[in-house]
Amino acid sequence: TRPCRGSLGEPRALFALPSARGPLPAPRWPVECEVIKEAIEHVEWVPPEPEPFCQPAGHEWAPAALGEERGTVVYHLSPVPRGSCFTRARVGGAPGPLSSPAAPLEGPHDTTLLFESRFESGNLQKAVKVGPYEYMLTLRPDLYTAKHTQWFYFRVQNTRRDLLYRFTIANLAKPKSLYGEGMRPLLYSQRDAQSRGIGWRRVGADVRYYRGGGDGEEPAAFRLSWTSRFPHDGDTCFFAHSYPYTYSDLQRYLRALADDPVRSRYCAVRALCRSLAGNTVYLLTITSPAGAAAKRAVVLSARAHPGESGGSWAMRGFLDFLLSAHPDARLLRRLFVFKVVPMLNPDGVVVGNSRCSLAGRDPNRAYGTALRGSFPGVWHLRAMVKRVLAEREVVLYCDFHGHSRKNNVFMYGCDGGGAGAGTRLRQRVFPLMLSKNAPDKFSFPSCKFKVQKSKAGTGRVVMWRMGVSNSYTMEVAFGGSTLGRRSSHFTVEDLKSLGYHLCDALLDFCDPHPAKFQQCLSEVDALLRQRLGREPGSGGSWSDVSPSELESRYVLTTPSRRALRGAGGGCRRFCPPHSTSGSDSSVSDGPP
Repeated sequence: TRPCRGSLGEPRALFALPSARGPLPAPRWPVECEVIKEAIEHVEWVPPEPEPFCQPAGHEWAPAALGEERGTVVYHLSPVPRGSCFTRARVGGAPGPLSSPAAPLEGPHDTTLLFESRFESGNLQKAVKVGPYEYMLTLRPDLYTAKHTQWFYFRVQNTRRDLLYRFTIANLAKPKSLYGEGMRPLLYSQRDAQSRGIGWRRVGADVRYYRGGGDGEEPAAFRLSWTSRFPHDGDTCFFAHSYPYTYSDLQRYLRALADDPVRSRYCAVRALCRSLAGNTVYLLTITSPAGAAAKRAVVLSARAHPGESGGSWAMRGFLDFLLSAHPDARLLRRLFVFKVVPMLNPDGVVVGNSRCSLAGRDPNRAYGTALRGSFPGVWHLRAMVKRVLAEREVVLYCDFHGHSRKNNVFMYGCDGGGAGAGTRLRQRVFPLMLSKNAPDKFSFPSCKFKVQKSKAGTGRVVMWRMGVSNSYTMEVAFGGSTLGRRSSHFTVEDLKSLGYHLCDALLDFCDPHPAKFQQCLSEVDALLRQRLGREPGSGGSWSDVSPSELESRYVLTTPSRRALRGAGGGCRRFCPPHSTSGSDSSVSDGPP
């Protein structure tokens, strides 16, 4: 596809953009993918009470499930042939009539569940009935790969109320998961949504994550097993790994922005480029019209890894706040030019991948390469940041991700060693401020700043080496929070609130009054001294200490955000309605 060529600041709108004129641009799918015609949408809902983690069942016990060879295949999508690669895409995916992957029911008394995953972001390749109400499930690997099985999202019909079902996903890739720490899957009942406005909720008892057996040719996979009851007979329900946020969800949101006469005055929606499949990678430029030449820039991105949908909800919260009439939002628009790429890998999101683009590789390892044709979103984002750096300072870059093995929210920063002591401390200030803004969600002790060799191609490291001093990956747990008095799953509103808190931390970080920044700088210095066993006030430089020695495993309790606010300035809290108080970036499939 022809890349988007625009001016230094703004790519031209060469591609279809959401507007009230006509239908939304339909997603383009690889021609190997069958797509059902039904549009899948879900209502937003926040549970009235926190959803606690379940009691961890341990890793040593495996449910006595029958092997699929002794069951009946009730759903099976033909896999993409091994060794194949992406060739072309079209709206609607595979041409011609749809196949029938689900086994037909034998009559009204047949209680077999009807499975479906051929919709946007769906992922389920096979279901085998191994007992009256027990199913062995197989996920589809990321397209054009043989691995990266984590994200799942599928529909079930022909449900029976109150019967106890067991589901076991048999081919998960990671040896450790938050499911082993009490995380539960998500369920959506269409009947509850239509009659009571209830959306996604955590369900599942006897949740276990354990090692399965290999077959001699393939390495042993890991299994997730849980039991669940459906709320209604004859319902249409969905299971998911995390709250889905599809490419069409983003387009609906952007259409509302473009059609809003107020917000569209300071938010320009443009096309950064097209993806391999021809889907538009959107770029939002947000600022007030006056004085743009003197403003510093902030760059944010999300969904490099398509299975990390929590990043989209955090981005949604960020945009909701920044485009609001709140006084702090107006101040941010006066101070900065925001460049936002809300969905960097739309193709992966459309097809239901966990980690990769249609190139069959991890785009968050491709920033250091010049493969414009293989990773157009990454290439154009890096080029855009390079152009912006030639015009103005980029005060912050943050890439939103999800994490499957650690609870809470935390950041990865950049400390490559060799920098001055002041620089190394300052890189830790923004995450510390964010932890004070969101003490029940954000864990500063979980933050890491060492730049590992395997991370050289990630967005945060490449942007940092290009000259963005404060360059971060924000990791949002698929599970929830264990901080303060919480021990519960994140809700959609929790995820959105991270965007609000990031805005607040940005104002703290750039406050012209130096007291708050200096206090946090002193706290970071004290934390590192405690980590290394140095006495407070003992002097000495951090420039001769290796990043490994500085790696954060802090034990000192940091002062609250309220105490920080006392150092200068008033509290600017934005309280969202209904608020309740992986990216496993170490995993890499090598350079492309």
